[in-house]
Amino acid sequence: MISKNSSGLFTLLGILFLISCSTSEKKLGNFEVLPAPQQFEITGISGIKHNDVKNYFTDEEANLPVHGNLLNDIQRAETSSKAQVVFKVDESLDIKQEGYLLEIAENQISITGKDKAGLLYGFMTLVQLMEDAKEQNVNLPICKIKDFPSLSFRAIHIDIKHHLEKLDYYYQLMDRLAKYKVNAIILEVEDKIKYERQPKIGSEDALSIEEWKKLSNYAKERNIEISPLVQGLGHASFILKHDEYKKLRDDPKSDWAFDPLNAETYKVQFDLYMDAIAATPHGKYLHIGGDEVHTTGRESGKSSLELQLIWLNKVCAFAEKEGRIPIFWDDMPLKYAKVYSPMFDTKITKEEVDNIWKKNESNLLQFIDQFPKNCIYMRWNYHAPETYGNLKAMDWFTSNGFKVMGATAGQTRWLLMPQRKSNIENIKSFALSSIEKGLDGLLLTLWDDDSPHFELYIRGIMAFAEYTWAGKETTTEEFKSMHMQRAFGFANSDSLDFIDQLEKPVSFWKNALVEKGANRNNLIKNSGVGVIEIPNPKNRGKWSEKYAERLVEAKNMLQICNTISAEINKAKKAASRNQYTLEVYEQVNELVKFSCQILLELEKYDQQPETINEEEAKKNLEHLVLKFSEIRFNFETVYSKTRKLTKPDNYLLDQDHHRHSANQSNSFDWQFVSEIFLLENLSN
Repeated sequence: MISKNSSGLFTLLGILFLISCSTSEKKLGNFEVLPAPQQFEITGISGIKHNDVKNYFTDEEANLPVHGNLLNDIQRAETSSKAQVVFKVDESLDIKQEGYLLEIAENQISITGKDKAGLLYGFMTLVQLMEDAKEQNVNLPICKIKDFPSLSFRAIHIDIKHHLEKLDYYYQLMDRLAKYKVNAIILEVEDKIKYERQPKIGSEDALSIEEWKKLSNYAKERNIEISPLVQGLGHASFILKHDEYKKLRDDPKSDWAFDPLNAETYKVQFDLYMDAIAATPHGKYLHIGGDEVHTTGRESGKSSLELQLIWLNKVCAFAEKEGRIPIFWDDMPLKYAKVYSPMFDTKITKEEVDNIWKKNESNLLQFIDQFPKNCIYMRWNYHAPETYGNLKAMDWFTSNGFKVMGATAGQTRWLLMPQRKSNIENIKSFALSSIEKGLDGLLLTLWDDDSPHFELYIRGIMAFAEYTWAGKETTTEEFKSMHMQRAFGFANSDSLDFIDQLEKPVSFWKNALVEKGANRNNLIKNSGVGVIEIPNPKNRGKWSEKYAERLVEAKNMLQICNTISAEINKAKKAASRNQYTLEVYEQVNELVKFSCQILLELEKYDQQPETINEEEAKKNLEHLVLKFSEIRFNFETVYSKTRKLTKPDNYLLDQDHHRHSANQSNSFDWQFVSEIFLLENLSN
């Protein structure tokens, strides 16, 4: 018998079995299911090849679920004896909801789902096994799988406030999420719905309510429930930037927050809620936002916490009336109560945290009767969910009778691509602590603030799927191997991890072309002030001296980028699927490489007259301008296969309080802002 442990590696018993089979015609492959099944036992090699699965049989009560590309041509058989796959739903099955049993015998596959979702997930696992069998040219294993989720609500966040993908991409994404057993989406819609009750707010390129509804129906067939997030008290710039709504501002000069004491505020917000609910008819929740906001109440004399609770009670009552469970970011009440900072402090002691709570808990308790009980308080922590302060805050809510859910992140304010190894360790930590505490679910936030390509979020999504479903102590390195096999095919399972390698060059790229202390996110607002100097030909060597450390780093990063180029090329040649993901990584690497090359060409130009051919140096600099046009063209060509790169011409940008890169131009210029300003200076 071969058992799969939590890391997906064969046990010693399995290795001995492999040796005993090595002289036979059949060969056992390496089967890696993601998320890892709760129980997975392999006892031999079946007589079934991946292309033998042509017929299915079931009783009249069960319908064939969505079943993946390798089973597209499967047909119903008249009897079970003529079918390679026999399946059913059995609600009496002693297993959790969404669970399933999958057994592969010598000549037949059996799938039993606890419910329709379990049946779907049984087929998703079968398709992964078939992919591995096909790629390794081996038969399916004789095996038994008993599987079920560790968390019932496994939601990812799709944030579309600064751009939309092409509609086809969202449909393809639903298929991929179903494959990895993600069962929910929190859709942060902002102005990307054509609102019917408040039409001014919807962007010209927004999708209609009917288009979102069709996508929601498609997702539901794949056991994915889409619920909307419509930002409320704060983060309201997409509404309050318009002249028609300025009267609803808490601060007349700022488009950030609503006035919670103005009755018209609720008329507008409730209209948006109604349209968002109509666009997502299968959603259970209405996420109302509520984070990162301070309101003044003007002359009311009410505190910021009182004002937030006034708003929170009104919107939660509305959600309940419309049959939705409200979800609320919990940070502001904790900030007002002065118990917030310990949640992110990894060095503070348990005793210090307890003292902070002892001193300040009364700030919460005096208003505790005003905290709505029908609301889920979402405790978000993207970098240190394991801290005692974070866990204590969650415990405070649950001990006082409130519902709590966590939120981790696969993307925060990282430019160009997610970093910290896709935040895998923190995703894992929050998932396992949520399971341990008996919580219902977890959300993976994927912020669009700096708008990397969505394909670069997929590894983080797969890590989230692994840990929220399997709930096992799979190490980051073990997971990354699983990811490479599932994402790109068996031939890439042992590939060098170019994704992690790319983090350092991308981190360097962020501010490689701006002055020390400046930030590329501010360049557009500052009309290019902050970009690095151009060498002065009358003062050779001074430029190189000023940027000496940066030039050394640019040389090192360029070497890394060249290595990554070779690794991506190898991965593309070996990949059996998701070639496009590799193309996106390739474009990221090329853009970073180009910025390094700019610095090194400027260094050559800055050398002493006797050491350079000035005409040649000038030509190289001029060539950079042409090279950038090529780099940008290739980058945009690849990105635009799935993404709308530009906003409508008449799109009104807001005040951009948090300097979101993707919120600074209607064109795609924001993506290349440092390069554009530097090359303009060079041309001048």
